[in-house]
Amino acid sequence: MPADRRPLLVALGAAVRDLRVSRHLSQEDLADRAGLHVTYISGIERGLRNVGFENLDRVARGLGVDLPTLMAAVEDQRHRQAEAH
Repeated sequence: MPADRRPLLVALGAAVRDLRVSRHLSQEDLADRAGLHVTYISGIERGLRNVGFENLDRVARGLGVDLPTLMAAVEDQRHRQAEAH
């Protein structure tokens, strides 16, 4: 795995993607709801963005969840990653 794809960022990306897909949102839809650029959302989902706290809140709100719910989804992804390795 490239150095820029750290496990925590990959887990965040997977959690955001899963939540987005479960809500039938495109990356463009989420970007509009969060007030962020679609390439930023794509970078998050690919584990390439180390997201600032305010933007993390914007993403959560765009997904229709609160930060604790998003963080719980990230932790679930981290556990899945650990079990896969």
